[in-house]
This record gives sequence, C-alpha cells and structure tokens, in this order.
Amino acid sequence: MNELIGQPRFAGADWGIAVVSLDSGRTLYTHHADQLFQPASTAKLFTAAIALSELDPDYRIPTRVMASGEIRNGRLDGPLILYGMGDPTLGSDAATSDWPDQLATQLAAQGLRRVHGDLIADATYFAGPVMGSGWEATDLQSWFAVPATALSVRDNQVDVTVTPAASSGGHAAISFEPADAMPHVISEVTTSEPRTRNDINLYRAPGDGTLYAFGNIAARSPAQSYKLAVPDPAYYAGDLLRQAMLRHGIELDGKLLSLQWPRRDTARNTQARTLAEVLSPPVRDILQRGLKRSQNLYLQNLLLLAGVRAQAFAEQSEGNTGFITTERWGIRAMHELLERMGITPSASLIEEGTGLSRRNLATPNAMARLLTYLAAQPYADALKESLPIAGVDGTLQWRMRNTPAENNVHAKTGSMSFVHCLAGYVTTADGERLAFAIMLNNYDPPSGAPSASRDIDAIAVMLAGLRSRSEAPATSPSVAAQPAN
Repeated sequence: MNELIGQPRFAGADWGIAVVSLDSGRTLYTHHADQLFQPASTAKLFTAAIALSELDPDYRIPTRVMASGEIRNGRLDGPLILYGMGDPTLGSDAATSDWPDQLATQLAAQGLRRVHGDLIADATYFAGPVMGSGWEATDLQSWFAVPATALSVRDNQVDVTVTPAASSGGHAAISFEPADAMPHVISEVTTSEPRTRNDINLYRAPGDGTLYAFGNIAARSPAQSYKLAVPDPAYYAGDLLRQAMLRHGIELDGKLLSLQWPRRDTARNTQARTLAEVLSPPVRDILQRGLKRSQNLYLQNLLLLAGVRAQAFAEQSEGNTGFITTERWGIRAMHELLERMGITPSASLIEEGTGLSRRNLATPNAMARLLTYLAAQPYADALKESLPIAGVDGTLQWRMRNTPAENNVHAKTGSMSFVHCLAGYVTTADGERLAFAIMLNNYDPPSGAPSASRDIDAIAVMLAGLRSRSEAPATSPSVAAQPAN
C-alpha cells in the first residue's frame, strides 16, 4: 500500500486511509487518518447511521389525500389535498407504480364524484429548500441532484429524447418520458447535415421551470437521450392524481396548485382527515436501494425524515425551539449520535445527506469508527448487505471482478471531480473481518495512468488477500505501521 500511494503521480494528491480489525479491535494501517477529506457519496454512511437510529426500519411512509370538508351527495366543498410525507420511491416502486389510480379508487369508493375546490399538491412536510446545503447550482437540473421534496414522484427524474428531423434544416423533435413532467420547453435544436458533429445543449436555470434546448443534431443519426430533474415534482404528482380522478369519474372544479415551503397551511392540514393513502416500502428497503445505487434523493429524504422525528422529540422536551430547517434537525441528531460513538465534531463535518456538498468533510479514522459502530449493531448484517458488493451489484457491480475482493468487499463508493473514495467491509484471506476507509482527494489521473477507482480498488484487493491476522506481531509487513510522508 505504501508503494502504491507513494508513486510520483500522486505528488499533488492527498491519500487518507484507515483499516481496523473488527475481530481484534486493532488499527492495522493508517495514512493521514486524522486529516479531513471530502468524502463524496461515502457520506451516505453517516446518513444510514442516523436513519437506522431514528427511524423504525419497518416504517412505511404514507402519501395521503386529505380534506377538511365532508363528502355530501358525492360532492366535496373545499380543497382536496395531496399530502406528501417524504416517500422518495413514490411511483418508482412496484407497489406504487399505479399510485394515482390507487388513491382515486379509494376516493371513488367513498362516493366522491366532484371536488368543488382546488387540488393542492402539498410538499410542506419538510421545512427548508428542496436542495441540500452546499449543492451546486449548476447541478440542480441534473438527474443526480433532483429536488428533495416531501412529495416526490418517479425519482423526480424525466428522460429527454432529441430526435433529428427527416432531413437537414428541420427542427429536431424533443420528447419526454414521463410526457408531462417538463411543462415548459423552448427548443431551437436544428437538424444538421448527416455525419456532422452533434452539439445538443440543455439548460434550465435554478428555480426556473423552463427548459431551453439549442444546438444541432445530425440528420439520420440516432436519437440522443438525457436524464434531467423534474422542476416541480409536487405539481407533477398533483397532475397525475388529477388525471386519475377523471379516469375514475371524479371531476375537479378548481385549479391544481403546488404548495411549497416556506408557504404552509398548518391549520388546514391539522383539521383535515385522511380519505386515501398509499404506503412506501419499509425504510430498510429504501435505505438498501439508496446505498446500492447511491441514490441521492433517497438518502437526503431519509435524513429529512430523521429530522422531522428529531424536531418532534425536541419540541416535546424543550418546547418552542425556534426555526431550524428539517435538514438541520437531521444533522443535529446525526452529530449527537456521532459524539456518542466517540467521533468528535471536528472529525466529521457533514451538512447534508448525500455527499453532493463539497463542504462535507470527514477523516478516515471517523469513517472507520462509524463502520466499526455499525458492525456492532443488531442491524449490522442487514446494513452490510445493503452496501454495494464488489463484482456483484450496485455501484461496484463491474469492479474488482476475478479478484479476492469479488463477492467479499461490501462498501460505499464515493466520487466527484477530483474526489475518489471507498469505505466499507472486507474479510481477509485468513478470515479476519476488517472495516476500512480509503479516501483520495485532489487527484486527476495523468494520461496513461489507471483510473482513480482502479487505484482504490487495488488497495481493497490487497486487504482481501491479506494472510496475516492482526494478532501477529506489529512488525509484520502486512500490518505496517503508519507510513512516513
């Protein structure tokens, strides 16, 4: 390991590594393990810890249709409220793929035939902006930085397809799946001569619902597809319910409205009763899917759900606490949990739930201590199986195949520009269970060099092949002391 990380191509980079035996408790190897690094998506491990601590793993998140009025002779006087309570899987889970029709069926079964009022898509269960702290504005139209809202649908993503016209000079066609998820589009994409270079540009300003498309696509070239964030998931969810209501014979007299923080109608929601409801998969399943796929929406919403619970507990015990965003409540609860683990605030500066923020910082030792704590909990096996498995699934499906790490390393990946990390568990060739954190910052591989993920994987493979247990003398080459710079 010293030889690998000491190569001249890493002269301008920063390596941080911590390896701990879960069997003996010994630290086997460290390198700059108390230095702060950007963790990228390995920060999701911190979110997993607070989610498992604060939320019942069997809890199913409801999405409700509510009203404060009574249904009389098939008519509801007043608004109908589609109330999201944080389910990030609505419409993307098999059980809720037809959620609008499930809700409309329940409404029709209660005799509802006309709503003399508005349909309000209410996403105010979470108090705070729909982006995590530190998320970059230029990422907010991207599929990996979708709005984290209490009323989400179909992962808050839309597929955009650009298709050339039959001949050069014509306007290219732009289509969306789901069809109504991007309501406003201004397209100036033209069809250029065959075999010319495609130059397709898609831009939506932060906070703006209009997508601008410009550039060109070559005639007779294949259609080009992209994934973008839905600008207003709550409104889109409300529109899906409105269409389902019409299919089930329920007419809406009023308008469809989207209610977003900081606007709230707490009094109306307090008085409202539930008319229909669909439930998410259990929290443990949401966490597993989020970790396997490194799904930012799922992990951010789990942090926010933990924040809702932490706020409710604090208000019961402390009374009026003033305004703190739901995200900050979740982070505050996370820091309290980390301090109970012995991780000091200066060793883990996490400010949101996904790892997207470059202001997130953690030390390799803090990450290894977190993993050690999680491995001692009743849910340890379930959490381990929720992590990507080398050569098998998730973000590690194609990595470390045909090595001792395959189907052995269970670890969370983390990568963004100049940041490359891997943290998780491995069992050595001698059967010793290890927790490890490998963090590489400020590195861009030079031409001809292996990718950064291959360098990190090489270290994980070394650990998987280790044949000297940590009970061996500390002078063993396999358990080298902390290397010099």
